Amino acid sequence: MIEARGADGLVPAVRGRVRTARRRLGEQTQVTARRVAHTWRHSLQLRVGTSTVLITGVVVLVIGILLVDQVTGGILRAKKQAAISQAKVGLAAANSVLSGVDAGVVADVADAQQEISSSLTASGSSAGLFSIAIESTSATLDNGSTTIPPQLRRLVQRYNLAVQYAPVPASPGSGELVRGLVVGEPVPARNGLFELYYLFPLTAEQQTIALVQRTVLLSGLGLVILVLAIALLVTRQVVRPVRVAAETAGRLAGGDLAQRIKVRGTDDIARLGQSFNDMAGSLQRQIRRLEDLSRLQHRFTSDVSHELRTPLTTIRMAAELLHANRSEFPAQLARSAELLHNQLDRFEALLGDLLEISRYDAGVARLESETIDLRGVVASTVDANRMLAERHGSEIVVVEPDEPVLVDMDSRRVERILRNLVGNALDHGEGKPVEITIGCDDHAVAVSVRDHGVGLRPGEAGLVFNRFWRGDPSRSRVTGGTGLGLAISLEDARLHDGWLQAWGERGRGAQFRLTLPRHAGHTLMSSPLPLDPDDTDEDEE
Repeated sequence: MIEARGADGLVPAVRGRVRTARRRLGEQTQVTARRVAHTWRHSLQLRVGTSTVLITGVVVLVIGILLVDQVTGGILRAKKQAAISQAKVGLAAANSVLSGVDAGVVADVADAQQEISSSLTASGSSAGLFSIAIESTSATLDNGSTTIPPQLRRLVQRYNLAVQYAPVPASPGSGELVRGLVVGEPVPARNGLFELYYLFPLTAEQQTIALVQRTVLLSGLGLVILVLAIALLVTRQVVRPVRVAAETAGRLAGGDLAQRIKVRGTDDIARLGQSFNDMAGSLQRQIRRLEDLSRLQHRFTSDVSHELRTPLTTIRMAAELLHANRSEFPAQLARSAELLHNQLDRFEALLGDLLEISRYDAGVARLESETIDLRGVVASTVDANRMLAERHGSEIVVVEPDEPVLVDMDSRRVERILRNLVGNALDHGEGKPVEITIGCDDHAVAVSVRDHGVGLRPGEAGLVFNRFWRGDPSRSRVTGGTGLGLAISLEDARLHDGWLQAWGERGRGAQFRLTLPRHAGHTLMSSPLPLDPDDTDEDEE
């Protein structure tokens, strides 16, 4: 089927194609600009070469302009002086010829002009070729196509020797006008005043000046290209070893500790490469020693934790028996049984944390991921910490969406993270409410735990996840944690490819935010909840 389009339908189609072409051109321009900017930032040779060309070009341009100006001025000054000298020399001959000529008789004036031209031309001139023109205020004379500038004539008519640049015939009798120099002088006559003008064409001088200009231009371009080549060569000799060092350092950072730089010669670059190799060797030895110590430490921690399980079980059985019968003991012995029971709980928690952290250090921790409603995990966490909240006198406030918040996660590890965060908030919240907020979007979910207690000092937000770190060791804490809870929570979050971050200000409390990808394997780009509570206030406003 053939469809016919009128003019009304064709115009929008053309406009659409034009807009599409403009958009594509704009996108291509942006891509090119980004590539140029990327190359400029990452290429030292390009920056050095460009800077060298610009600086050298400016210097050569300034020197060339000054040189051409000086040469041009010198040539024109020499021509001017020679022309004036020629006019002075010919003044006597012109006076002898024109003194007896009647300015009103055109034929006599023409004969006098011919005689003067022949006389001066025969005598030669250091100013080069020239022609003669005679003017008079008493008669109208025929000078061919030659037109003397009125300003110059006025000066001559006041009995002055005057000089001016103006178009003159290329040769005597020629109708072609070229740039030239006109020298005028007054010659008194019997019954009037003659004006004698020498017309010097500057053709030779212009050719000389053009030759000088071309020579300076070509020499300047050659000099710029030579300096650019030298700059690129020198820069390449310096940059290439630096690039090799950067690539080698990158491979070292990637774990290939055997990488070294090939060293040739004994110059500064060679000494730099040798120093780099010595540093790499020292780092390799230190890293291997630290790896051996780390493996030994991890094995020791794991072995000790496992070995302590057996005697701890026996001690636990005896402690449970004493704790169950503490009512039959004297008061001091009953108190000791309670302390023994409580401290065994802490000791078992510490052993469990040590075993868990050793699994992370050994790289054997694994996720048991399933799709679960995050709200249920938060509710379980709140129930587990309700007695602790009552002991602190704090209220736990939960803000959550009405719809299920489904996420791929290991519920045991996520609940452990939240229990640590809520317990930490209750422990430092000074009896004020603890707020738990759940947020989500299409790609991520987040849970923030906020307290209004003592808060954190500047710089402590990056330290709270260190092992056994305490913000204020002098504070008495009800729960008496092991000091590994937040460190384990951070590892649990990383195992989910998530974030665990902290914010705090002294006197305003602290907030911890856990962000997880909704689907396993996805990379987080942002969090649905702000880390700083002030951002929430600004959004609500």
